[in-house]
Amino acid sequence: QVQLVESGGGLVQAGGSLRLSCAASGITFSISAVGWYRQAPGKQRELVAHISRGGRTYYADSVKGRFTISRDDAKNTVYLQMNSLKPENTAVYYCNSEPGATGWVTRQYTYWGQGTQVTVSS
Repeated sequence: QVQLVESGGGLVQAGGSLRLSCAASGITFSISAVGWYRQAPGKQRELVAHISRGGRTYYADSVKGRFTISRDDAKNTVYLQMNSLKPENTAVYYCNSEPGATGWVTRQYTYWGQGTQVTVSS
C-alpha cells in the first residue's frame, strides 16, 4: 500500500523559512521521481519543484533561488526547503510520486499525500 505523508507546514512571516517533508511507504524514493505541488484557494494546483530518479531537479520560475528540493534515501524522505517566503506562497503543498517513476519527463504521478498548509503572513 502506497502512502505519502507531508509535514512541516505552518504559519510564518514573510521572509521566513519552512522545511516540508514527504515521507513514503510503498514507494522507494531513491528510484522514484517526486514532485511538490501547491494549490492556493481558487487556483489550480501547480508544480513547484521536482526531483527525478537520478536526482535532476526542476523548479517553477517563481521559486527558483528560494526553494530547494532534496532527498534523503536513508530516511526515504523528500524535503522542500522554502526560504524568503512571500504571502503569495500561501497554499496547501502536496507531495506526488509513484513507484519507479523516472522523472525524465515531468508529469503528475499516481499518488498524492494529504497536503500540508503553508500560510505566509505579510
